[in-house]
Amino acid sequence: MDINLFDTSKIKQQLKPFTYTRPIGDLRIGISKISEKWEHYGFRVGFVTDDYLASKFETLEGGLNVVAHVFPTAELVEAIKGLSSAQGLWHHDEFIAGNEEGEVISFDTELTFLNHTWDIFRMNRAQLIADFERITEGRQSQVITDPHTIVYGRENLFIEEGAQIKAAVIDASNGPVYIGKNTVINAGAMINGAFALGDYSTINMGTKMRGDTTIGPHCKVGGEISNSVFLGYSNKGHEGFVGNSVIGEWCNIGADSNSSNLKNNYAEVRLWDYASGRFAPTGLQFCGLMMADHAKCGINTMFNTGTVVGVGANVFGAGYPRNFIPSFSWGGAAGLTTFQLKKFDEVASAVMKRRNIAYDQLEKAIIDHIFELTKAYRIWDN
Repeated sequence: MDINLFDTSKIKQQLKPFTYTRPIGDLRIGISKISEKWEHYGFRVGFVTDDYLASKFETLEGGLNVVAHVFPTAELVEAIKGLSSAQGLWHHDEFIAGNEEGEVISFDTELTFLNHTWDIFRMNRAQLIADFERITEGRQSQVITDPHTIVYGRENLFIEEGAQIKAAVIDASNGPVYIGKNTVINAGAMINGAFALGDYSTINMGTKMRGDTTIGPHCKVGGEISNSVFLGYSNKGHEGFVGNSVIGEWCNIGADSNSSNLKNNYAEVRLWDYASGRFAPTGLQFCGLMMADHAKCGINTMFNTGTVVGVGANVFGAGYPRNFIPSFSWGGAAGLTTFQLKKFDEVASAVMKRRNIAYDQLEKAIIDHIFELTKAYRIWDN
């Protein structure tokens, strides 16, 4: 069965800056992207999203529409498969799938929705556990052959083919640990579950993974990371702390950089909200860094609690930069200018080439459009 995960405008706004560069269904939470969770249930998945993203994320002709920000369950899947073309599935007052103008079919079983950027790390543990059960069911884990690696809760550890692990401590007694294909875990790394390491990713020597964390594919990480999600293709290779955070693709966090995830007065964290155009309450005491795709920071960068960094920003310098750094910013606490597209293109091309992926005309067209979309936030240019 074909489905199209469609973006609702309100949720798309609330999930920026990550949804500038992708539809909602392409976001990773737990081990898998939302689209991959649906694919596990046998669906072929397309997307209904912004026009400028449609060439990269195609719509399947004739596919059934499903809201992109709901997580699939076995019960929901059965309800969707049972819909006729004249029926729409509703969860209380929220449309879920099918024909929005058609006969109303009620679905009253509890569902989980992704509504805000901070939900990505807040819900990561639950989604990681659910994905782990789904992905590993009926399968046999690879065996650790290194005699110096210590494992607690071995029944909750799953290792894919090609993983290399040396002299690490893996504690899966408080949550599952999933190690993807062709990954490397270097000596002295300490990993607490729940945790997922995506394919072709590396954990450097002495890294401390404090649990409820996902490191997406093709990442390299070090230092200390807690309850955070790296969407993929990003590096934090050195010392420094990142907690209760979401890091996009093609990001690089410089050596000894840190993000605060707790205010000194223990107050609720407020985060920049693209939907309202102001800082909004999160209801959370712990909330760190939201760094969009292609953003970078120099060595020793210090991010305040609840900082949002836009697409393609390059942050550096002494002091604490502001809590909202617009897309394609260049600078830090001392002031910001615009990271011009020509220079950005050079950096993006070099970075992506290292992963054998081309920064082609399709990617450039998306970036060019986002540059124009975000121009109003770069007030120094207006």
